[in-house]
Amino acid sequence: MNYSDTIEYLFSRLPMYQRKGIAAYKKNIGNIIKACEYLKNPHKKFKSIHIAGTNGKGSTSHIIASIIQEAGYNCGLYTSPHLKDFKERIRYNGKKISKNDVVDFVERNKNNFEMLNMSFFEYTVAMAFDFFQKKKVDIAIIETGLGGRLDSTNIILPEVSVITNISMDHSNLLGDSLKKIAIEKAGIIKPNTPVVIGKKQDSINTIFQKIAKNLNSNIYYATELNNNTNLYNMKNAPDYHIENIKTAIATIKILNWNIDNEHIQNGIRNVNKNTDLKGRWQKLSNKPLTICDTAHNEEGIKNICDEIKKIKFDKLHFILGTVNDKNLDNILCLLPKNAKYYFCKPNIERGLNASLLKQEAIKHGLKGEDFQSTKLAFRIANKNAKPNDMIFIGGSNFIVAEII
Repeated sequence: MNYSDTIEYLFSRLPMYQRKGIAAYKKNIGNIIKACEYLKNPHKKFKSIHIAGTNGKGSTSHIIASIIQEAGYNCGLYTSPHLKDFKERIRYNGKKISKNDVVDFVERNKNNFEMLNMSFFEYTVAMAFDFFQKKKVDIAIIETGLGGRLDSTNIILPEVSVITNISMDHSNLLGDSLKKIAIEKAGIIKPNTPVVIGKKQDSINTIFQKIAKNLNSNIYYATELNNNTNLYNMKNAPDYHIENIKTAIATIKILNWNIDNEHIQNGIRNVNKNTDLKGRWQKLSNKPLTICDTAHNEEGIKNICDEIKKIKFDKLHFILGTVNDKNLDNILCLLPKNAKYYFCKPNIERGLNASLLKQEAIKHGLKGEDFQSTKLAFRIANKNAKPNDMIFIGGSNFIVAEII
């Protein structure tokens, strides 16, 4: 197979949560254990940091990787989902895995993995572990896909476990309360392994404390470990991103490697250059100011709305699309009423029909038009927007991916 054939095989033959939803989610980690045994357990041959949480885990992963790279270490980075290119998921010192490495891995393991009935996510986790072992990374930053306890990444024994924050998302899979979701995320806490909590939340804090205590693991809070954040230039960062930065700094401090404040500062400043982080409050143009963000749950949407309120503009043009398994009422009620909306459907099986989204939005006082495609919505918004207006694109990873 060539690279195109290989990617088509991965996308079409294997159940993929991002496209199919709940049907692709597996509530066990047996497959990844068997797959890694076949690969001679590559995950046991490199050090790692494991990151879970509802929001911010991708950004936090990228920041940690950037800081470690600035300190001169060889760093692997596994994140999901990708925005434009499958190879974004697996990086070595910021560079994407090569097409040849992807093709070679699939060709070598395809027959054995088909017998295991591997999912797309299991396949890519195994690929990442194998790649990092071959590259002999000093450490790999591993982001969970969904949840934590039953996530395929949860076979690693990390140097530090990190939980960014907990809010309501994927409740049909992880539980219908913050406490239930917290228990799933806390599943990444390992015996005698420090855990960093990015956001101290009173309603669920005792859950983390109890689990950490039972496992003899020290628990640290990012807000309590970052008393000197004025050392790091965070003036231009959105408030929610500062939380991610503080979590990353705390993790680096707990890791206790030879990483100084200059490495941390440069890692924060150069994260886009070092790791190619995209889609997080990303500025696409200045006139009109055009920003996209992949936030797609209640807490994430609230954060971006808070940031929009801080910006001066004449009129807000809001390009919005989402998938069909979200609690729309809880999201739509948060969105600004004084905006012109451009409703669109992500170009995937799970995408919510744009006209249905518009109908639901009208109930919340949101006014606008629906469009056949994200790109058409963006084109019309650009045509309508004046230089002093603002265009925001969001609601889904897929909407952002189709624009950038």
